[in-house]
Amino acid sequence: MDIQRPDLRKRKLRRNAFLATGLVLVLAVAVYFILHLKPAIPTVDSAVWTDTVKRGPLLVQVRGPGTLVPREDRIRLIPAETEATVMRIRVLPGAHVEPDTILMDLVDPELQQQLLDAQLELKGAQADYKNKQALLQSDLMTQRAGAATVGADQKQAGLQAQTDKSLYDLGVISGLTYSASKGKADELNVRNDLEHQRLDLNQNAIATQLAVQQTKVQQAEAVLALKQRQQEALSVRAGIAGVLVDLPHQVGEHVDVGATLAKVVQPDQLKAALKIAETQARDIQIGQPAEIDTHNGIIDGKVMRVDPAVQNGTVTVDVELVGTLPQGAARPDLSVDGTIDLARMTDVLYVGRPAFGNENSTISLFRISPDGKTATRVPVKVGRASVNNIQVLEGLQPGDTVILSDMSRWDSVDHVRLQNQ
Repeated sequence: MDIQRPDLRKRKLRRNAFLATGLVLVLAVAVYFILHLKPAIPTVDSAVWTDTVKRGPLLVQVRGPGTLVPREDRIRLIPAETEATVMRIRVLPGAHVEPDTILMDLVDPELQQQLLDAQLELKGAQADYKNKQALLQSDLMTQRAGAATVGADQKQAGLQAQTDKSLYDLGVISGLTYSASKGKADELNVRNDLEHQRLDLNQNAIATQLAVQQTKVQQAEAVLALKQRQQEALSVRAGIAGVLVDLPHQVGEHVDVGATLAKVVQPDQLKAALKIAETQARDIQIGQPAEIDTHNGIIDGKVMRVDPAVQNGTVTVDVELVGTLPQGAARPDLSVDGTIDLARMTDVLYVGRPAFGNENSTISLFRISPDGKTATRVPVKVGRASVNNIQVLEGLQPGDTVILSDMSRWDSVDHVRLQNQ
């Protein structure tokens, strides 16, 4: 028969309790260490773009896209001078033209009648002028003849009065006879003076009347010249040597007065219109040097105008081209890229411009360790920014290597491990 041993049972229960308590303590310690274990350093599993901090001169530049556009003083818009219909187009856009090159022919039947009427009006005005001139000259000659008759009578009366005075002094004739001859001489003197005054007035009046008639002739000549110019304008000429860039009308189309018939530009007189971000345009000044990349060569230029208005977040900057355009690049509306030099800093600390970060701010960059295996986030205070570089004010030293790529995926960590570094 079995003999019960209570002491052994108690000893077994005590041992199991110790084992359970120890297991619980081990699990608690393990959980504690697991909870307080630092997370593993994440690995950057792609190639990163890096640069080394340098000290030296820094050229501050801004860059923007743009197009080549004609200078305002080198564009000729040809307007329609009359209502007309396009009869024929001789030249298509893209062709090189000379000042006398006829671009299109227009037709206006009403203008033909108006030109004929103007010619007849001029002939009528000229005939009226000559007729008026002949009548006035005839009247003038009549007045001169009358004045000459009065003058002759005045001289004759004067001589008779002198003779009668001598006879009166000798007592040959009476005083009444002498008084009569003297009175007639005085009367003719007055009439002679009046005739000369009237002749002078009539000569001045003739000049005035002929001037009025001459004005009518000049008016008719101006109208005829206008109609002739409008007639000549029906053959639309380029007016300048250049390239025809726009011909917005088709054969048979009716055009109104003032409508643009064609646009001619001089391709060797272009400028670059750049679109610069408004945040970068505040330091741009007239006369600053620039470079224009036509994707077929680079040409020098200088800033000639900064638009005061902002459109869609950009400012238009006109750059005058001071060099010779590369072969094939002298085309209006050609897409270009422009770089404008703002300032040249002589001795500054700088690094390549990161993917994110504005100038005159504090940004976070990952600085690569000397062994090149890890990178640590550091705050960096930056100053002025250029197209490819940015000034470093605080946080980095010459020789430090930093990551410039977009590291926004690792914003929550301060350390990363670099793969294949």
